[in-house]
Amino acid sequence: MSLIVEIVDVAFIVYTWLIIGRIILSWVRHNPYNPVVRFIYDLTDPYLNIFRRVIPPLGMIDLSPIAAILVLQLARVLVLSLLVALV
Repeated sequence: MSLIVEIVDVAFIVYTWLIIGRIILSWVRHNPYNPVVRFIYDLTDPYLNIFRRVIPPLGMIDLSPIAAILVLQLARVLVLSLLVALV
């Protein structure tokens, strides 16, 4: 694999883990002013808000991160397939 393909793959993986971290943060008490927490929220909110507009919460359960991860993984496969075909 070329370096560009590896960098793009790692970017998708890191963003997926940021969303998973966001899910875990919703289960525990945390300081919303903590710089690390703020960083995770600032990076994941714009993407998750797209899905929150479409998928309403079921009571106290927010399914938008699950849909976001599924779409992100689909995009990962498509983008990496295109990059491999081009390289």
